[in-house]
Amino acid sequence: MTIQLPGAGGELRAYTPRTEPLAVTTGAPLTSRTVFSAAHVVADPYADVSPDSPAVVDWDATLAFRRHLWSHGLGVAEAMDTAQRGMGLDWAGAAELIRRSSAEAKAVGGRIACGVGTDQLPATEIGYPYNLDEIRAGYEEQLAVVEAAGSQAILMASRALAAVAKSPEDYLEVYGHLLRQASEPVILHWLGPMFDPALEGYWGSTDLDAATSTFLEVIAAHPDKVDGIKVSLLDAQREIDLRRKLPDGVRCYTGDDFNYPELIAGDDQGFSHALLGIFDPLGPLAAEAVRVLDTGNIEGFRELLDPTVELSRHLFQTPTRFYKTGVVFLAWLAGHQSHFTMVGGLQSARSLPHFARAYELADGLGLFPDPALAEARMKNLLSLYGVNQ
Repeated sequence: MTIQLPGAGGELRAYTPRTEPLAVTTGAPLTSRTVFSAAHVVADPYADVSPDSPAVVDWDATLAFRRHLWSHGLGVAEAMDTAQRGMGLDWAGAAELIRRSSAEAKAVGGRIACGVGTDQLPATEIGYPYNLDEIRAGYEEQLAVVEAAGSQAILMASRALAAVAKSPEDYLEVYGHLLRQASEPVILHWLGPMFDPALEGYWGSTDLDAATSTFLEVIAAHPDKVDGIKVSLLDAQREIDLRRKLPDGVRCYTGDDFNYPELIAGDDQGFSHALLGIFDPLGPLAAEAVRVLDTGNIEGFRELLDPTVELSRHLFQTPTRFYKTGVVFLAWLAGHQSHFTMVGGLQSARSLPHFARAYELADGLGLFPDPALAEARMKNLLSLYGVNQ
């Protein structure tokens, strides 16, 4: 049986879906790398909302997906940009997500780290009318919620700080205060402008070398309060250079969804751990690959993970910030949720040819536990667009 998939030029081509999923194991802890999957949220499809309304989340399906990730030995990076922070999920929704997911992690023994930002300080018609003290207080409010929930904190980049900061010294002041205040070591997150254009010039400069120097200065001043850094710049060599400059004991968590196999595998001078949005759809396969790496088999690890890069680069193609649409689309095809609806109406952010190629690549990797279900759902989507099978 074949399915007719539209190409970028509008032509239809025949594709034969696979009939069996990839065989993977579950449960065994990962030992050689610390691996987090950033996780998406599942919208309530029956909520009567508009794209700019506060998100209404299907909590049962959202938490079930996190249990799926934990069952494969992955950690969950919660309330990050993959969960549509700043693109449909506001701070009130994120705070509830943090509390619920943290409680669920405690109940099942899963590892969790949660995003701390300043998204309760939104832009207005005149920009970001805040001062550094107000931005710091915004961070403090969110840090208190994460710590009260019993989770590790991820200090995310702040749109408000990017807009208000006048110099690298402003970043040093804000982050220094937060790190001194944090009760446990945190993960620092450097999210590049390809993921969020409002973060252009973060760390006080559009010159990445100068920005890197400021970033390293923050870490060097408080190495006991920094568990690690997450770098999302889609520049493998810059990440390698940066991780070689980290103080002893500070980890590098790759956020490079284009080059993650080589960065996790590492070289004779070190390696990256992982905190990746692409591990949301790749969860079982990614965990299987790391278990192979745990045995010292780098070649086997690369044989499993290298073929996934084409799918990841497809999902994260420009505009990169809309990768969440592909992530949720694949979760629907895989049966992790009953619908393809997103908070903020973001299911409309990619084209039908984009979805068709994502389906083909994911199916080819064996990512769908029930290939027949994925095929049926793909055909339903195609029919909505007027493609008759």
